[in-house]
Amino acid sequence: MIVAFSVTPIGAGEDVGEEVAEAVRVVRASGLPNRTDAMFTSVEGEWDEVMAVVREAVAAVQARAGRVSLVLKADLRAGVTDGLTTKVERVERLLAED
Repeated sequence: MIVAFSVTPIGAGEDVGEEVAEAVRVVRASGLPNRTDAMFTSVEGEWDEVMAVVREAVAAVQARAGRVSLVLKADLRAGVTDGLTTKVERVERLLAED
């Protein structure tokens, strides 16, 4: 499964980079395949391990701000591994054919 999520501290002001970096540190320390872009961090693995990472990332931000917002989107597809890479590679191949 792939989960794309964003966790945002509420009431921390406009610059939330430090709080968001704490969440990303948790994801990267997990050892699971992951990517971070301007809007979301995506992480890939089995349900329990991915959801544990999301929970820890939220807790890391919540430790710095009493209130957080979590947006989460999940792609649940049995038998797929390395989806973070292969899904993007397929689109890039199709674009290269243009």
